[in-house]
Amino acid sequence: MKTLLAVSLLALACASSIAAAADDSWFVDGNLGSSKLDVNDFGSSNSGAAGGVSGGYYFTPNFGLEGRYMDYGNASFFGASVRVDGWGIGVVGKWDFGPNNTGFYVDARGGFLRTQTKVPLEFRPDGEGQSDDHSSGYLGAGAGWDFNRNFGIGLNFEYAGVSAFGNHGRTYTTTGDVEFRF
Repeated sequence: MKTLLAVSLLALACASSIAAAADDSWFVDGNLGSSKLDVNDFGSSNSGAAGGVSGGYYFTPNFGLEGRYMDYGNASFFGASVRVDGWGIGVVGKWDFGPNNTGFYVDARGGFLRTQTKVPLEFRPDGEGQSDDHSSGYLGAGAGWDFNRNFGIGLNFEYAGVSAFGNHGRTYTTTGDVEFRF
């Protein structure tokens, strides 16, 4: 996890030196919604609330780099709660259909994700809670409305791979988001 954070910060630092002379293309995005965790051997579970934050830089009006944190929420398997969250870095593609990068837009994103799955005490046979980290990818698509160059809202769908303790799975997340650009 520390390595991913260091790599993410290094990438954003490199991007900031390139962007120092550019216009208002930095962004911060917050999202909130729901997530479903599907584990191959255990079935699926609605995990309820999900949310996250991301930030980054648009190198052009259509292409950017993002660093992100996402909490995929809690899922219940056999009466025990399993929590999944992750840090990532990726690319963003965005297409506005209005004048001056405003109006209706569609976007797509994807990248590298480092997830952590936390299992509580009562779920483990040895009586000890544990967590397991896993590297995978994420893909997402969305649509929304940019009210001006600095503010927009949207609806997103995201898929992310998750593995823990020898079990493989995935999350399906639907969120609404608010993005500020500066």
